[in-house]
Amino acid sequence: MELRQLEYFVAVAEERNFTRAAERVRISQSGVSAQIRQLERELGAELFDRTGRTATLTVAGKAALEHARAALAAARALEQAVGEVSDLIRGRLAVGMVVGCTITPLFDALAAFHRAHPGVEIALLEDGSDRLVEAVREGALDLALVGTATAAPGGLPALTVTSDRLVAMVPAEHPLADRPRVTLADLGGRPVVCMPPGTGLRTVFDRACTAWDVHPVIALEASAADAIADLAARGLGVGILSDSMAAAYRDRLTARIIDDVAAPALLALVWKSTHVPAVRAFLAHARRAFAAAGAGDAG
Repeated sequence: MELRQLEYFVAVAEERNFTRAAERVRISQSGVSAQIRQLERELGAELFDRTGRTATLTVAGKAALEHARAALAAARALEQAVGEVSDLIRGRLAVGMVVGCTITPLFDALAAFHRAHPGVEIALLEDGSDRLVEAVREGALDLALVGTATAAPGGLPALTVTSDRLVAMVPAEHPLADRPRVTLADLGGRPVVCMPPGTGLRTVFDRACTAWDVHPVIALEASAADAIADLAARGLGVGILSDSMAAAYRDRLTARIIDDVAAPALLALVWKSTHVPAVRAFLAHARRAFAAAGAGDAG
């Protein structure tokens, strides 16, 4: 059994497709298939059900996945620990970011980390916040920038980047634009444009609506703030964003803080462990990059 076989196995399990996995590990599909077949022979069990369009883990495959990830993480930690003694961090850093991310300090942190540690390969994945948190918990990602309704999403250590009240955004001619204050009750029966379930902002909004027994009409969903603002500007619904997100659109939309949604929408950098030197080094760069945004440690 070789580490590269475990790497290919994890890649196929996460991509659920041999072709995409081959592109990810940068070898031919036949090479990936051959190595996984060899691994299956050594283990005496098939790891994937290949009968469908997607590569689905068998029971044996599911049992093997966590151990394969742990073995790869241990190998990376060994390599990086030796490199750290020589003041040289190597390996791979997998970072996730929420879809539609426009938080430039994250990119500044990545650039500073790359300059300081050019021997580390950086992988960047964009996805929904709930899936990113799960990927960090499972070890598929080292860190992720996520939207959340809690200070420690998924029980993970977190660095809070922003903490904002929710706002309702409408064009100047909308009836709500003339009101000095807006509540959830004002949204009842009106079409709303909001982020999809699984995002931190939507979780805060849904929890508040449940608490106040308000049932808004979610007319449209979009993952990017730009899309929500564009749809609201065209009169297709009341846009729901965080206060800091809304700042970019105040030239064409009126923003009103939703008075009775007290819980803030948070943006946070989460990680599972700082045992890996590359993670510790990146966190140091991230803390400096986010300092101007008033970030605080949530765990």
